[in-house]
Amino acid sequence: MAVLKLIRDCLDALLHPSARYDALASARHRAFMAPRLFGSLAAFTGFPIYLATRGAPSATEVVVFGWLITPILLSYFLSRTGRYESAHVLSSLALTGLVLTVAFKTGGIESFVAIWLIAIPLEAALSASRRVVAFASALAVGGVTLLIAASRLDWLPPSEVSPAAEHMFMILGIASGVLYAAGLAFGAESLTRISVSLLYDEEDRYRLLARNMSDVISRHHRNGAVEFISPAIEQMLGVSTSRLMGHGLFDRVHVADRPAFLTALSNAARGEEEARVDFRLRRDLSRIADPVHPASGDFIWVEMRCRLMERAPGQAMGRKPEVVAVMRDVTERKAQEQALDAARIETERANAAKTQFLATMSHELRTPLNAIIGFSEMIVHEQDLMLDAAKRREYAKLINESGQHLLSVVNGILDMSKMESGTFEVVPEAFAPRESLLSCCNILALKARDGGVELAVRTPDNLPEMTGDPRAFKQIVLNLVSNAVKFTEHGGTVTVSAQVEGARLVMRVADTGVGIGAEDLKRIGDPFFQAGKTYQRRHEGTGLGLSIVKSLVGLHSGEMTVDSKIGEGTTVTVSLPLAYTAPVEAAEQSNIRQIAPALRSGQHTYQVRKRA
Repeated sequence: MAVLKLIRDCLDALLHPSARYDALASARHRAFMAPRLFGSLAAFTGFPIYLATRGAPSATEVVVFGWLITPILLSYFLSRTGRYESAHVLSSLALTGLVLTVAFKTGGIESFVAIWLIAIPLEAALSASRRVVAFASALAVGGVTLLIAASRLDWLPPSEVSPAAEHMFMILGIASGVLYAAGLAFGAESLTRISVSLLYDEEDRYRLLARNMSDVISRHHRNGAVEFISPAIEQMLGVSTSRLMGHGLFDRVHVADRPAFLTALSNAARGEEEARVDFRLRRDLSRIADPVHPASGDFIWVEMRCRLMERAPGQAMGRKPEVVAVMRDVTERKAQEQALDAARIETERANAAKTQFLATMSHELRTPLNAIIGFSEMIVHEQDLMLDAAKRREYAKLINESGQHLLSVVNGILDMSKMESGTFEVVPEAFAPRESLLSCCNILALKARDGGVELAVRTPDNLPEMTGDPRAFKQIVLNLVSNAVKFTEHGGTVTVSAQVEGARLVMRVADTGVGIGAEDLKRIGDPFFQAGKTYQRRHEGTGLGLSIVKSLVGLHSGEMTVDSKIGEGTTVTVSLPLAYTAPVEAAEQSNIRQIAPALRSGQHTYQVRKRA
């Protein structure tokens, strides 16, 4: 064993660097050099003994022993260049030349060395190259043809072998040829065994990678059919690989993503650059335990990178191209992208709201302040302006009205701020909703009369008492009726009605005003938003009215709906529980969620829920 290891180490030292790190290549190079080096060394060792028994060698014998240096030169060529096929070609040429030279001197086709022509293609078969085998076979056939032709045409010189030694050389030639063929057979078997072992080892490594990596490796036809898919898909989708073969995987791709999926595979099959596509795959939730996103739904997002599969050595050129793909679960990344998009939209909306807030406040605060400053300066200079008592009272009234308007704006902002921060306190107590409703309408009756608007109140006399915050209830009524009167043209009507439906008080404020467009209806209730391009800024206001109403309704666990059409008017319906129930936790805040629009065109519903 030590001798074999020493021999192997010596051969490894002679290997070309390109073959040292390739197990199959190094085995082939060793199989090529070992018999040639040791055969040549054995022949050189026996040459003195041959001379001692035979005497002076003939010219043919000199040629034969001179040829023994050729295998050593071939081994040196291979160790320096690493050109395995070229070394086999040179070896075939050298062996053919030797056999033909000896055969011409010893009887032509009947020579004892003619049988060695069989070894030429057999030796070339170790190269595993079809071109080398074809070349060696052509050399052998050509050599046989040349020897036959030379024998028939009497081109052969007289034989240098005596009749007495011819029989011995025949036995020696056949025996050496058989031994050489046997050596080639063992070499072929050894190389085959090494090749199979290396193939199994490589398959085991790829199988180990395919089973343990989280990414899915697959091979597809151009039409998306699966030829191979790694077992990692079972953990990803909860489906066995056998069910995904063919078009099984394509059937699980979301319908909306199938065109992109097929386009990526088609582009890769045409040899374009690596294609990348994101698509959704349907999972079998009944067979999968997903600790990462267990409630993510039936579909997951998958990123697939695919490219044209390289043609294997020896593969037919006409075979249809195939695509190799790598897929990975990117559901979490998609969720983060959606969250970032939502945050960006919310940020843009917040910036727009800030801009709108500043524009609205600059107008709403500057107008009354200008009036207060202007009329107060006129009163200060009353002697220069010679103002009488009536003018002073008129100016004082205008200053008071401007101050009241300014105070209402500030109070509205403060109330909105309290409700958004959750510090607005609801003080529930029993009160009569009918009296509160009539009181609020009486307050706004003068404003309606000045604008030429008819204000009608329809409430039954037997409305029961309800429990809630009476101040908040009055603020709801005042804001709704004030808005209705403000946006109703001269000659229009505002109708306020209330009735009990089940355990809730339902109040409706309907007007025949300008109405609200479908686009603006979606944003009704947003702070500082005023709807309508045709009537925007025709009326004073901060746009907080409906926003405050919506928040107060939410604090009372109620609901608010808005039904409106341009040019036909608006109806706001508020539903409040007759018995107010305090939230379980003191820190709870109202969460007003806008749900899908109702079936009737122009109607929008705001459903109010308590946020845990």
